[in-house]
Amino acid sequence: MFGRIAHRYDLANKVLSCGIDIYWRSRLVAAVGRSRPRNVLDLATGSGDVAFAMARGLHPSIRVFGLDFCEPMLERAERRKARRLWLYSGVDFLLGDALEIPVGEATFDAVTIAFGLRNMADRARCLSEIRRVLKPEGRLFILEFSQPRRWVRPAYYLYLRRLVPTLAGILTGDRRAYEYLGYTIGGFPRREALSEELRMAGFGDVSSSPMTMGIVAIHEALRQPAVS
Repeated sequence: MFGRIAHRYDLANKVLSCGIDIYWRSRLVAAVGRSRPRNVLDLATGSGDVAFAMARGLHPSIRVFGLDFCEPMLERAERRKARRLWLYSGVDFLLGDALEIPVGEATFDAVTIAFGLRNMADRARCLSEIRRVLKPEGRLFILEFSQPRRWVRPAYYLYLRRLVPTLAGILTGDRRAYEYLGYTIGGFPRREALSEELRMAGFGDVSSSPMTMGIVAIHEALRQPAVS
């Protein structure tokens, strides 16, 4: 599905979010920067939006690795990198599955995943893999859709389930892909429930920050040592 829409994916995101996705990513990058990592893994990196935002917003010495299992998306990311290689030379892309991350244990200071956790076939396994590749005291940052404030929900779900598929069908030629988007957002846990999943997966110092009337949230968590 993501391979089918890769050619218009970035444009669709900008239009459907009215450009607010740029602000959401900037908040994510700022949160990552406060943890002062030396290297970062961006899971479900897609066409590289978050990876490139970190290259622009973090210290130039920080290495950023973007991982995705959708080859057409990674091909688009590589083309974007090549156009601005002077700026994105610290970004590398890897083909791989977030349920079986192809790197060793305790490799990264930070892991990010933006709008990808809800698409995982096995969320618990994904969180376990993230914990495995994080260094001790490493931090996880999740940018994901959430359940908005009660008063805005009727209008929000009308937009999500009726207007988004129509607009996306015009932009990408694939209405069904964005019908799937609405389904995954509606079924994703609330912030409190996701925080509990993070604790169950071996993370501590869990927090969440809602944005844009609760439509999205940034979740942060610290990798805790294994209990012996």
